[in-house]
Amino acid sequence: MKIAILSRKASLYSTNRLKEAGEARGHEVHVIDYLRCYMNITSHKPSIIFQGKSLTGIDAVIPRIGASRTFYGTAVVRQFEMMDVFPANESQGISRSRDKLRCLQLLSREGIGLPVTAFAHSTKDVEGVISTVGGAPLIVKLLEGTQGIGVVLCETKKAAESVIEAFRGLDANILAQEFIKEAGGMDIRCFVVGGKVIAAMKRQGAEGEFRSNIHRGGSAEKIKITPEERSTATRAAKAMGLNVAGVDLLRSNHGPVVMEVNSSPGLEGIENSTGIDVAGKVIDFLEKNAKPGNTKDRAKG
Repeated sequence: MKIAILSRKASLYSTNRLKEAGEARGHEVHVIDYLRCYMNITSHKPSIIFQGKSLTGIDAVIPRIGASRTFYGTAVVRQFEMMDVFPANESQGISRSRDKLRCLQLLSREGIGLPVTAFAHSTKDVEGVISTVGGAPLIVKLLEGTQGIGVVLCETKKAAESVIEAFRGLDANILAQEFIKEAGGMDIRCFVVGGKVIAAMKRQGAEGEFRSNIHRGGSAEKIKITPEERSTATRAAKAMGLNVAGVDLLRSNHGPVVMEVNSSPGLEGIENSTGIDVAGKVIDFLEKNAKPGNTKDRAKG
C-alpha cells in the first residue's frame, strides 16, 4: 500500500513510529504537511497538490491533525475522502471529537457515562450553573482548551464564581463539570483501534496536580481495565465515528465516565508504558480496511 501520514513534523514520536511500522510491513509511507497542501475542488476529479505535484495512487491516510489546525486539516482529510482514499479517521469523526460540547452531547445521547456537566456562555445565573453540577468543588473549562490548558479546579463556590466571571469577560464558552474527587488525580487512557481497546494506561497527576496529562508532569503505567471500562471506551469511539481514538476515563463512584475522546492520540506514553506496538496495530487496521468505497461515516450528529 501507499500510505500518507498527515502531520506537521516527521520527527514527532507518533508520526515516526507510524512511518516505521508501515515500512516494516513493506508499505510505501510518506509524511505530508497538510498545511502545505492545497486542493483543486473540481467536479468528478478532485485533487490535492503538495510541493507542486498532485498526490495520486494513495491507498490510505493517517490524519495526525493538531487541535489548532482542525478546520484546515479536516478539509484536507475530506478532500482525500472525495478522492476515495481510505482515512484511518474520517473528517466528520475528527470534527466531532474536537468540539467538546458536541462530543459530550453525542455521548449523552448514547447513554455513555459522563460527569455531570453544564454549558454556558453569557449567562448571569452563575449560581445556577454551579448548582447544576452539584456545587463546589467543581471543574471549569474553556471549551477550546487542550492538554489541560484552560482547566481550573474551583474548590469553593466563591472561587468558581470568580473564574466563571473571568471567563465571561473573555467572551468565552464555558463548561462546568462535577469534580470526581474519588479519581484522586488519576485517569485511564484507552487506545481504541477498529472498535477494540488494544492498550490501556493509567495516568497519575503530579503531586498537588489534579490534571493527569503527561504534558503536565503526570506519570503513566500499564493498567488492567474492567469489562465496563472497555465497553465504555469502544462505545465512545463508535459514537464519534472514530476508528482510532484515545478515550480518557475516570473511575467514579457511579462507574466509568468519559472525560475526552481524542482523534489524534499520542503513541509515546501508551507504547512506553504498555510495551504494545500500537503503531503496528494501526497499520494492521489499514491493511484490513483500506479499500475504495469503504469510506462511509455512519454516525449521526
